[in-house]
Amino acid sequence: MTVRKNQASLTAKEKRRFVAAVVELKRSGRYDTFVTTHNAFILGDTDNGERTGHRSPSFLPWHRRFLLEFERALQSVDASVTLPYWDWSEDRSPRSSLWAPDFLGGTGRSRDGQVMDGPFAASAGNWPINVRVDGRAYLRRSLGTSVRELPTRAEVDSVLSMATYDMAPWNSASDGFRNHLEGWRGVNLHNRVHVWVGGQMATGVSPNDPVFWLHHAYVDKLWAQWQRRHPGSAYLPGGGTRDVVDLDETMKPWNDTTPGDLLDHTPHYTFDA
Repeated sequence: MTVRKNQASLTAKEKRRFVAAVVELKRSGRYDTFVTTHNAFILGDTDNGERTGHRSPSFLPWHRRFLLEFERALQSVDASVTLPYWDWSEDRSPRSSLWAPDFLGGTGRSRDGQVMDGPFAASAGNWPINVRVDGRAYLRRSLGTSVRELPTRAEVDSVLSMATYDMAPWNSASDGFRNHLEGWRGVNLHNRVHVWVGGQMATGVSPNDPVFWLHHAYVDKLWAQWQRRHPGSAYLPGGGTRDVVDLDETMKPWNDTTPGDLLDHTPHYTFDA
């Protein structure tokens, strides 16, 4: 059984193997297909039209499937590798081990945001940015610049306490757990983290930064925690809702999996805590 671990508890060997598998996916061209897919849904998901990956109830199951696809790709390179998660309510500093040169590397330099250390820096030669929003072909970050503070544990708990999964109008104006976790309302969890990292993470091509996967693995973990706290609270909407993915409708681009199929993560993986 795959066990997803807190990145702060990874051994040096586990970090090396994770990085090596990510770099191999990049070298083979498979990594960039994930970036392209995510950007297409960021651009296509709108509040007043069809929406699947973002601004909608299926934000959480869509990303769960997206992460499963990526984790399986990593394991096709190295069967021992699993997706770690970044608990940004605890590891809140640009000096956290997450950003060390032996793992993801640190923030970007002030003049252009270019990451200068670690395996994903342009100087390492492993990480050209091919799917991009401008002409810059290097990984960029600006940790804590546009947004100074990452979400706190108290803010996370305030969102986990919300008993309703989602509600009309089923978009970025909705109340409920999903939208507060996604970050369009309230204390702003998921979206704030993207902006705090900055660089490509603040754009539709956010998977260009490998921290994307660790961030979303933690968002996925929070969904699982919410489900345990509210066992009587169902995925909503249940059916007949225009422009969004109901419980038993399949999700693009795979068209073979419904939100209902992914409510339970345990057939696929567990978490270390």
